[in-house]
Amino acid sequence: MATRTATVADLDGIMALEHASFPTDAWSPAMMREELASPHGWYVVVEEAGRLVGYAGLRAVRGARDADIQTITISEAARGRGRGRALLTALLDEAARRGVNDVFLEVRADNPVAQKLYLSEGFAEVGRRPRYYQPDDVDAIVMQLDLRGWVVRRAESTAASASVEPSPSLDGAEAPSSPTTTGKGWC
Repeated sequence: MATRTATVADLDGIMALEHASFPTDAWSPAMMREELASPHGWYVVVEEAGRLVGYAGLRAVRGARDADIQTITISEAARGRGRGRALLTALLDEAARRGVNDVFLEVRADNPVAQKLYLSEGFAEVGRRPRYYQPDDVDAIVMQLDLRGWVVRRAESTAASASVEPSPSLDGAEAPSSPTTTGKGWC
């Protein structure tokens, strides 16, 4: 798995995932191209064996104190292995580099997998937008993260895990992953 900054050259691969993941409300190629080229946006992609399997985007105007997560999408075949969390972490790290204090996002009310991911990272529900996702008439849950608190918690967690001996029960093996879920193209 390789994660790197997205470029306009990734547009075709991103749009293929966009349409597979969001068949009723995918962004247009023109909208995505504009996002990729914007100085206020920052997009990353995940590749495996030379194939794009995920992407994520952040809108963080330089100098602003808040930012928005625009999207996180993982191909159905690559879900359930921590790639969504890795992309979210990359976006939050970039927001911190840009001096952001609060990060916002909208998540579909019918997407409990993504909601659980965001909650586990410290996002909290701050509102709802009724029938936000069209034409599906699905509400958006608006979530907010205190990014400064997230950075502190992450640093404390990293320091604590560095001081803990590895578990002998795993013997260097990876921990089992949760089963892959199906549905729209979210984490």
